[in-house]
Amino acid sequence: MKDRIQLKALAKINLGLDVLRRREDGYHEVKMIMQTISLHDDLEIRRIKTPEIQVKTNLYYLPTNENNLVYKAAKLLMDEFGIKEGVAIQLKKRIPVAAGMAGGSTDGAAVLWGMNQMYGLGLSRQELMERGVKLGADVPYCVQRGTALAEGIGERLSVLPSMPKCTILIAKPGISVSTKFVYENLKLGAYTRKDKNEIAESLAKVYKSFPRLEERKNQLAGTLSGGEQQMLAMGRALMSKPKIILMDEPSMGLSPIFVEEIFHIIREISASGTTVLLVEQNAKKALAIANRAYVLETGNIVLSGDAKEMMNNDSIKKAYLGE
Repeated sequence: MKDRIQLKALAKINLGLDVLRRREDGYHEVKMIMQTISLHDDLEIRRIKTPEIQVKTNLYYLPTNENNLVYKAAKLLMDEFGIKEGVAIQLKKRIPVAAGMAGGSTDGAAVLWGMNQMYGLGLSRQELMERGVKLGADVPYCVQRGTALAEGIGERLSVLPSMPKCTILIAKPGISVSTKFVYENLKLGAYTRKDKNEIAESLAKVYKSFPRLEERKNQLAGTLSGGEQQMLAMGRALMSKPKIILMDEPSMGLSPIFVEEIFHIIREISASGTTVLLVEQNAKKALAIANRAYVLETGNIVLSGDAKEMMNNDSIKKAYLGE
């Protein structure tokens, strides 16, 4: 048996994704084509004498207990095969978190593969995949890798001809939305609140401000459009009932229709009594809805004043508004 093993946990992208229906068990029936890419997390699994599972990661906000899939994967095999000694797992994340690239699932799959090799368990790829589905719908694919058609909740896999070797540019916007359902994401925003009636009232207000979210409340958040994901991020923040909310470039990358809608919602949030601190390069739109404005250059405030006055200032128009 090996004392340690180093692994690369490869990310995946969806080349196509259809959400077909919601099943009686609450999961969504999907049909998607998945592809492994070279972007990866690094893992090292090391045997230790103490009967425990130690997880360390380079991201402070990731759980290192049973809420992390690498922990669950190690425990699953240790319990099944009666492994008495412990393991230490070092995880270096490179795959963006909450990006729909199976970052957690591929780490869990890598631990299954690594534990199988390190302890000589003799499990086949198919047997690892059968155990992987207990951890998550994407884990079996992350064990298999390659190009595949996934059906069911993602666990039924059919191998497809390999995708031609090519360069892929992946751009992740500055929004992190868990692949839970929209409704669950919104409830997470109220995590620190206790009064169920007030939470229900806040949820109703969010749905009133974002009717599209109510229409899609049982949809996987990762399948929303960019504009809808921005709405969800804003709605989740409002569920915490904040006195002030900071919005950083809420219109970035959105279509003109969604930009209009987002700014209309920002105006409504402000009118409801929540202070909005808006950081936005679309200066005209920002000044049109703001009470007060500040202009920053290289981190320093160079101008400030009433937003309407600044919008009508000829020097500001020329320097910052392109007029």
